[in-house]
Amino acid sequence: MWTGSRSALAAVLMAYAGSVQAGAEDEVKAQFSKFVAAQNAHDLKAVGDMLLDSSEFLWITRGAPIWGREAALKRFEALYQGTWSLDSKTDELKVIELQPGVAQLYVPITFMIAPAGQTAQPARFLMNQTLVKTPQGWKISSVLPIPAPMQ
Repeated sequence: MWTGSRSALAAVLMAYAGSVQAGAEDEVKAQFSKFVAAQNAHDLKAVGDMLLDSSEFLWITRGAPIWGREAALKRFEALYQGTWSLDSKTDELKVIELQPGVAQLYVPITFMIAPAGQTAQPARFLMNQTLVKTPQGWKISSVLPIPAPMQ
């Protein structure tokens, strides 16, 4: 009887662990969808609410690191003066839970980027983000886009 109880308990714990993982994946995907919408709307406040408020926040852009949420928001504000939109291939989006409360997101993405008054050209990137679960929900702690050839 004890063996059966342990097997039942193990089955319940594995089912619970699976649902937690699926929940985290769904939450991270939802957060990324909000991020894309806020980026395309040039909604600086909404983007700021999604970034981890830390000097350890990291965004690599054009080969240069931008450290800290406030520095990233200043850069986004400047980029929003021109053409700045993104289109993700959500059917290829992957979420890897690195540990409870920490996830990595990967998705191919096409940016349309150009300074004000110039014609935007598409640029393809392999977007990688690290997200951490905080009391306020999932926050983006790093944005690491890797340039990739257009397909």
